[in-house]
Amino acid sequence: MHNMRTLARWMVLASLLIAGPPAFARSTDGSDGSTTEGRGASQVTTSTRHQRQSALEQFDELEEAMRVARKRSDWRSYLIEAGQLKQFLNAAPDSLLELARAEVHVDNQQAALDELATYVRMGQSSAAIENLREFASLRQAPAFKSIRASLPENRRPLAQSSSAFYLAAPRLLPEDIDYDAPGKRFFITSILGDKIVSTTGDRHLVEFAQSPDHWPMVALKIDSSRHLLWATEVAMQGFAAVDPSDQGRSVILCYDLQTGKLLRRIEGPRPSDLGDMALTREGDVIVSDGDGGGIYRLPFNGKHLKRIDNGDFMSPQTVAVAADGVHVYVPDYVRGIGVLDTTTKRVRWLSTQGRFALSGADGLYLAGNRLIVVQNGISPQRIAIFTLDASGTGIVTERIVERSTRSLGTPTHGVVAGSDFYYIANSGWDALDESGQLKPGTTMPDPTVRRVSLQPSI
Repeated sequence: MHNMRTLARWMVLASLLIAGPPAFARSTDGSDGSTTEGRGASQVTTSTRHQRQSALEQFDELEEAMRVARKRSDWRSYLIEAGQLKQFLNAAPDSLLELARAEVHVDNQQAALDELATYVRMGQSSAAIENLREFASLRQAPAFKSIRASLPENRRPLAQSSSAFYLAAPRLLPEDIDYDAPGKRFFITSILGDKIVSTTGDRHLVEFAQSPDHWPMVALKIDSSRHLLWATEVAMQGFAAVDPSDQGRSVILCYDLQTGKLLRRIEGPRPSDLGDMALTREGDVIVSDGDGGGIYRLPFNGKHLKRIDNGDFMSPQTVAVAADGVHVYVPDYVRGIGVLDTTTKRVRWLSTQGRFALSGADGLYLAGNRLIVVQNGISPQRIAIFTLDASGTGIVTERIVERSTRSLGTPTHGVVAGSDFYYIANSGWDALDESGQLKPGTTMPDPTVRRVSLQPSI
């Protein structure tokens, strides 16, 4: 989920992480988030100097060390910290740019060029590469020619999807979407409307439920077999429309799918931002706290949330439950995609392999051996499909569904329905400021739901 509060936190790093859109989701509490760069398909969380620190604490420590080194022009120390940042962020694209900048300051031009080459190989594009003063010497190198050529190519509009239906409500700000196959209805949460609406795929929207507390309605999942609809309402931090005394509260809601009657209301930990959700086969609810970093499980008939991670995540988004019911794919907006063992709390991070951009994922969905990701936190924003290997912990291929198009705008979440994937495009998040107010001189776009075929059948 987009988290306006996180925007402010990431801007603190504007002088360090120099490329890509700022993250909309924040960070964490917990323990043990250090990683070891592996040569295989994934990286395993290990204990090093950060054994007892949460991911947020590790990140803050690295940020401060880099800031001090830069202020002192201690470029050797800066290089060491930038390398550790890359390792901690599991080689996320922005970390490569930061390491390239550090390499420039110690006159290691080839190493800097190698980092930039990896960045563009991941399909990324940043104006900083062409404009940053510190990269001036690199732009004169013969090897920079191919890097420069890749930048516009990575921004080239691409669309393998088509419009499924329009949402005739510009002020809706749609966030999450799910599909009730028996009822042949899509359900969509509204951030600005504080409600859930349904549609059969035409332009007509039917109100299903209003937020009990008049907060933004955020996550949504349908349990068709049990005739239930689960959702969350979040009193988003910094949102002007939310009473300051409520900000930081999250609630899980359970509705009767047929009547819209509210059956259960479970308050989450405070503060928390339970903005993303998944369901297990047993009907358990798994929610992510994009602001606090935790992953929580609510047993089907339970009354209390139980934390099932160990603090490795900074900003977890929409998780996907593996077929074994034990492992959960967790897209961390900052660190990439981790595979969480819910019995041991151990995390294996999918490797970028120097060619896959895995951070910035708001929505993640499992379809057979494929991970479908909605990435609104990288540059350019995109919808991508990654094919996994037999172990489920390594990526084999990548397919870009859509990027850099006017129809995409800022995408948010999606749903697999039959052999198609539907996703929300042009949500309108990019038209809002940090307080959730419309930016001066802008208008809300017309949101759409787009569709791409997943054939061959999954």
